[in-house]
Amino acid sequence: MPAIRTEDRIFPCRGILFDKDGTLLDFMALWSDWALTLTRLVEGQLTVMGAAATVPAENLLGLMLDTDGQMKGYDKTGPLAMGTEEEVTAILAWQLYVAGVPWNEALLQIRSFNTVAMQKLEEKRNAVPIRGLHGFLTRCEAAGIRLGVVTSDTTEGAVKHMDWLGIRKYFGSIVGRDRVINGKPDPEMAELAMGELGIQAEDCLMIGDSNADMMMGKLAGLYGTIGIASEPDAAHYLVDADWIIPDYTVMEPIANADSITLKEDKQRE
Repeated sequence: MPAIRTEDRIFPCRGILFDKDGTLLDFMALWSDWALTLTRLVEGQLTVMGAAATVPAENLLGLMLDTDGQMKGYDKTGPLAMGTEEEVTAILAWQLYVAGVPWNEALLQIRSFNTVAMQKLEEKRNAVPIRGLHGFLTRCEAAGIRLGVVTSDTTEGAVKHMDWLGIRKYFGSIVGRDRVINGKPDPEMAELAMGELGIQAEDCLMIGDSNADMMMGKLAGLYGTIGIASEPDAAHYLVDADWIIPDYTVMEPIANADSITLKEDKQRE
């Protein structure tokens, strides 16, 4: 059976499911301008109305700002990290509703703001792969490991960003929130992706950057969950991860784990 090898262990697997943002690509590089633009548009609208957000504007989505008001990070347990577009829209629309805007109009206004923010994202196309990603995917393909993506983004958005990275060809299944009824941490996404890849839960790994990913993997009965934490404090949030890595340079796909293990045992003798 194929496997993923680390410095201290081997994970047998026929397939791997990946989250997208923060797992395949750098979250801040792609989404920070979008999040800041959207938040500022809402804040500006409230100011025009003579109102203010019910909490500091940056706390609405879990942004972390520096002294110049620029985004330096985000709450790994917050809505920006784990929420769907619909959930983010509802959070921001609530602020307009509290300020006196009818709910239907508030939703339309936030969607309009989102269009503006997404235009900026499309212009920059700042999709930056996690270190070691391309080589890892190439070696997974060579080892016969089947790959899928399970993301809270839309399927269309996921395909687009993977095309920007030049990695779409490696994935036999891409499941966005629009393809399921229940999002993370419910196991529905994982189950759909495994069905499309033709693999069983006991032969599959989950790699993600949030604990919602880890919980989904556990609930789906996957063989193992691997958290990716490029920042030192990020590992603190991955409480349900079986193992935590900084990037993809520390893992090596193996076509036949049994033969590798036997060979190493013989060498030790």
